[in-house]
Amino acid sequence: MTDTILVLTEDTLAGSDVQHILDLHAGEDLAYRVLVPADTDRPLVPWIVDALSMGELREAWERATGGEPSRAQARATAQEQIDSSVAAFTAAGRPATGQITDDDPLPALRTAVAAGDVREVVVVTYPHMVEDTFHTDWASRARDQLQVPVLHLYSGTSELG
Repeated sequence: MTDTILVLTEDTLAGSDVQHILDLHAGEDLAYRVLVPADTDRPLVPWIVDALSMGELREAWERATGGEPSRAQARATAQEQIDSSVAAFTAAGRPATGQITDDDPLPALRTAVAAGDVREVVVVTYPHMVEDTFHTDWASRARDQLQVPVLHLYSGTSELG
């Protein structure tokens, strides 16, 4: 049985993100499974704070004025992100699979870890000021609930969250 690295991300993984993940276990034969939530229920205030802190004024305005995606739109976006992320692993010479999760990805992580072949979880997100500060982000919650190592990387960088 091959060990699996679960990769939870909120967006398409960049080639550099995939390379950072692969470099964690260079030379090992591992399976990779990308999980992307169909995010339709992100808390409004933290989302707007994050968007404003990243200079995304238009996105903050759209969300504040009711720009919440429908369930179908969120699932379609998540599938596109999975397909592109899996393709990035394939381009790097590693096979990967993908799975859409609900808004809260922690139940899917718990189920995958309980199956027994998960070695660790790598969470790749953009910085989220409110959640990261108060340790309510996915990685912090996963560390509290799972019995495997959890690494938090910020998307597009080599910075740890």
